[in-house]
Amino acid sequence: MSSETPPTVPDALVTDAPAADDPEPWLRLHSRMIWVDLARTFLSLTPLALAMWVSGTDSNFVDNLWLFVGIAVFGVIGAGADFVRWVFTRYRITDDYVERRTGILTRKYRSVRRDRIRTVDIDAKLRHRLSGLRVVSVGAGQQASAGEAALSLDAIIEEDAENLRRLLLRDIVRGAPTDVAPEVDDNPDAEKVFATFNPRWVVFNMFNIWAYLMAIGLLWGGSWMGSMFGLDIAGWVAGIADWEALGWTRSAAIALVVVGTLGAIGLGINYFTEYWGFELARVSGEKGTVLRTRNGMFRTREVNRDDNRMRGIQISEPLLWRWMGMADTNVVTTGLEMWSMSQPTAILPRGPKRVAIPVSARVLATDPNPMEAELRPHPGAALRRRLVWGTMIAGVITALLAWLSSNGALPSGSFWYGMASWPVALLGGVISYHALGHAPAGDYVVVRSGTISRATTALQRSAVSTIVLRQSLFQQRLGLKTVGLATAAGWGGYYAIDLESDDALHFADDAAPGLLHPFLVTDPDRKPGDTGNPRQPQGY
Repeated sequence: MSSETPPTVPDALVTDAPAADDPEPWLRLHSRMIWVDLARTFLSLTPLALAMWVSGTDSNFVDNLWLFVGIAVFGVIGAGADFVRWVFTRYRITDDYVERRTGILTRKYRSVRRDRIRTVDIDAKLRHRLSGLRVVSVGAGQQASAGEAALSLDAIIEEDAENLRRLLLRDIVRGAPTDVAPEVDDNPDAEKVFATFNPRWVVFNMFNIWAYLMAIGLLWGGSWMGSMFGLDIAGWVAGIADWEALGWTRSAAIALVVVGTLGAIGLGINYFTEYWGFELARVSGEKGTVLRTRNGMFRTREVNRDDNRMRGIQISEPLLWRWMGMADTNVVTTGLEMWSMSQPTAILPRGPKRVAIPVSARVLATDPNPMEAELRPHPGAALRRRLVWGTMIAGVITALLAWLSSNGALPSGSFWYGMASWPVALLGGVISYHALGHAPAGDYVVVRSGTISRATTALQRSAVSTIVLRQSLFQQRLGLKTVGLATAAGWGGYYAIDLESDDALHFADDAAPGLLHPFLVTDPDRKPGDTGNPRQPQGY
């Protein structure tokens, strides 16, 4: 590598001698991953073997032998797949590209231009950490909806992974020789820490619907494990109380409380293990800055986001826990998968909104903070539209239940449940209306909406590539429009819903100055932020 060769590359990993016109060597992944997979297989067999030894009966041995063999075969196949992947996978870093080739029957080659790299993610599960390995994922704006994925290198020695991160991001390397490991700049301005791990935030991460799903998983796993040792957990639970005497209602209430408590405890433990050592910082250097998050106890993870790709920020508040001030904070940026379970756009654990707002200002590096902008309320017609929709939905539900009751499919009087849904639907409409808001805020435009999760998004005006003005038949009758702000970042589009028609035109013009000028008749006396009706689209 001529100028930016990854430092400390082990000679044993160089597999192909460089050609005269291609001086960069191809490197292998580390062979240690094969032995790690085999070790994981044997460890996964330990609980089953222990259970079979404790039971000590031939019948249990025969019943569980298929499971024992299945786990062993699955593990061996996994180790074999790792061996094949190690044999046929090569990668290299050139001055312009990150390249990887793999495959047996079908050879696959993939390259990412280094000037297009937007994220470098270093992940390490517990087995990787114990073996000194890391997984490096290089993101370059891939779209999960198109079946694309980041270029992943699994597995690389920890030191080499760190050197690759520094090299690819070009963040904290300042004039270090190319044949030695770069050193971190000791300049205190080179790193600005915005947030660190806070154990008190566990409260914000224990209460949600996932608590019940986690509890169901824990109970199923515990029941299965107990059966291996001859324990009848279901029978033990059935014998705790006289459930028939308690009745169905009380039994269901007790089950909800117990299962919810178990799930909440599980989520609390998950918070500590996932976010232990959390740090949000901006790391600066000669060639720009990156927004970096680090976290993890057993499985460590580091995500670096190029600040040049940052387009805004979003704070979401779940409905049921809004009274706690709970908020989720995500950046609006290009090059990150929005549907990823690992949530690469999240820059803070779920925590208090009072912390998320000032952190968002420091991340955006702008003053005043657009997340503190006073949002304009939407017209009363927007509330009427939601109340009408709520009434229509409740009416359809009531009519359907009444029809099923008349046919004997449901007990008589079931339509009253439909009537009971009416006030709930109206309440949802009121909540949805009060969540609406929009405002220009300096270099940003702010929109807010959402019933189940109220999301406030601050988006750079320069990032708005397309303006969409949408008006349904019902909106037309009420004098409303929806303004869509299309962008290449985040979800691809953010919406100001149910604005008054004239205000929608003003807001659209403010959101992307100059974009609508060819289609509008301009009043030269109008100033940004004026509310009147100084311009109309041509042809209306």
